[in-house]
Amino acid sequence: MNKVNYAKELEKKILKFREENRYPKLLLHACCAPCSSYCLEYLRQYFAITVFFYNPNIMNETEYRKRVDEEKRLIAEYNRQVEEHCFDGMNSDENARKIEILEGDYIVSDYLKAIKGFESCPEGGDRCTKCFELRLEESAKVAAKNGFEFFTTTLTISPLKDAERLNRIGQEMGENHNVSFLPSDFKKKEGYKRSIELSHKFGLYRQDFCGCEFSRQEREASKCL
Repeated sequence: MNKVNYAKELEKKILKFREENRYPKLLLHACCAPCSSYCLEYLRQYFAITVFFYNPNIMNETEYRKRVDEEKRLIAEYNRQVEEHCFDGMNSDENARKIEILEGDYIVSDYLKAIKGFESCPEGGDRCTKCFELRLEESAKVAAKNGFEFFTTTLTISPLKDAERLNRIGQEMGENHNVSFLPSDFKKKEGYKRSIELSHKFGLYRQDFCGCEFSRQEREASKCL
């Protein structure tokens, strides 16, 4: 079986939208501002975006608030650029649109229920799959309920995240809730590198663990080796 190039699949869809001169409504699940930075810079030229910040896997509320506040700060800065028509140093143009944000319910118990029995799995294993399923299913539900044509996630920008798994789960959840999942592999074409550049440009808070307490503990343990 040939491996799907999800970045190229996204480019094909964008080309079609540009030919049709339309900007579909996109619900973009975001895990944090640094990962969002490049995704928003790129996608805001082609979609009417609402960011969906839904991450009950962030088990420390202080950490959660820090991340959601950074997401809102980044979006406010991007919207200022649109208002002032100033994209100096940005890979965006006059087609860039303002970005909305919707914060999902922050209920850690929902995450713990979803990953029950998989707590001891290593980072990147079955526990992460259950976490992806939880967040992408909620994203699909919200997208369908609010009339979005597509939904997708910033998670594919991470070199540590399996784009094939995320796209497979996203497509499945989209089919379950009658909304289209937009294929992506944002790390491709130096997307991850660009996210680091943008994080420095805007002084974004960059965490060194995915979000859950299990990944934090694994990260701390690795530092002691």
